[in-house]
Amino acid sequence: MTYNRILQSSKIATIFILMLLLVNCKSAKSVIASGEASDKLSAKQVIKQHQKNDTDFETLQAKVRIDITQNQKEQGSTFNLRIEKDKVIWLSAKLGLARMMITPEKVRFYSKLDNEYFDGDYDLLSDFAGVELDFQKVQNILLGQAIFSLKDESHTVSVNDNSYALQPKDQNALLELFYLINPSHFKMDSLQLFQQLKNRILQVDYKSYQEVDKQVLPKNIKIIAVEDTDEVAITMEFKSMSLNEEVRFPFKIPSGYKEIVIK
Repeated sequence: MTYNRILQSSKIATIFILMLLLVNCKSAKSVIASGEASDKLSAKQVIKQHQKNDTDFETLQAKVRIDITQNQKEQGSTFNLRIEKDKVIWLSAKLGLARMMITPEKVRFYSKLDNEYFDGDYDLLSDFAGVELDFQKVQNILLGQAIFSLKDESHTVSVNDNSYALQPKDQNALLELFYLINPSHFKMDSLQLFQQLKNRILQVDYKSYQEVDKQVLPKNIKIIAVEDTDEVAITMEFKSMSLNEEVRFPFKIPSGYKEIVIK
């Protein structure tokens, strides 16, 4: 399956949107980024602070507004979201018309409107992003954390528009990776992946954060995927959140539905 086919298919784009939801908590208040980046901090110090501020929760539930713009057309809806961290991501549209459950092993989805379902792995999302993704990487993206381990290789840091610009010391010729880290709470301001040979860009911008139970979590996120002149933009707003409450994950693909096959 080509990258263009994913961009051009609204059904597949909807699946991608549903796969990318994961965050947040309780008694939220906006976080104002008032810190000032210092050129005296080393890459190791920035990485240490970033890892220190990783989100810690067991379960969450929230409502999330998702809007997608593709081929100059925009559509959006609000979903119920439930998560057991590192184990399950569950999404349900209004009246249960569409539902998805993601685990580290599988991605499953069904739509009552189309009488169709998808039961597969992460190849779809990896193809869209242009890099191999899994449950942990997707979760990190939505929590404002680096998607690759920052301990695996050396990094350099500089100050760029009051963010810490962090990148691998030895960039991969096929895939360039950049993180912009916020100097106030050391979560990501932006994640940027470039594949110049294929004219692909994946950019995740964190427009604002919120403080929930003394933790800093994304509030508004914008994801942009580009190949040549084709572009998909996804915006997400997280609200009505609660943390560490008992949640359930009901999911059963109705009988008689047609399987969505990704080739």
